[in-house]
Amino acid sequence: MSYSIQLFTVETKEKEQAANDDSFFDREENLASFTEKQVAGLKERLLKYKFEFEKEDDFGLHFSHPDEDFGNVLLTDKGLYFNANLSESSIFEVGMTASEFTDTGEFAKYDPQNEGWEEF
Repeated sequence: MSYSIQLFTVETKEKEQAANDDSFFDREENLASFTEKQVAGLKERLLKYKFEFEKEDDFGLHFSHPDEDFGNVLLTDKGLYFNANLSESSIFEVGMTASEFTDTGEFAKYDPQNEGWEEF
């Protein structure tokens, strides 16, 4: 088992909040795509945070971190998915990292285990 935190565009957040649909995330067409610039920026930022590129497959780009508390990351064209171990330190580190990625105002953090969208 793992703890999952997701990063989406602000547009996806707005669409989900307006939809009032519990199955919103089950349909990929509901998610707004990242721009090429956003994808490049997210990849660069992951590398700056010492995530290491592992592989690319049909799901997206997979990254891992040498410190297992930072978990693993999957970058798709519509979302950035952080997976933490179930330890308190891993959940904290992954949660903080995902929050830091929202600092440009382009992205919103979604934590399905903790009431959804992060609000400041």
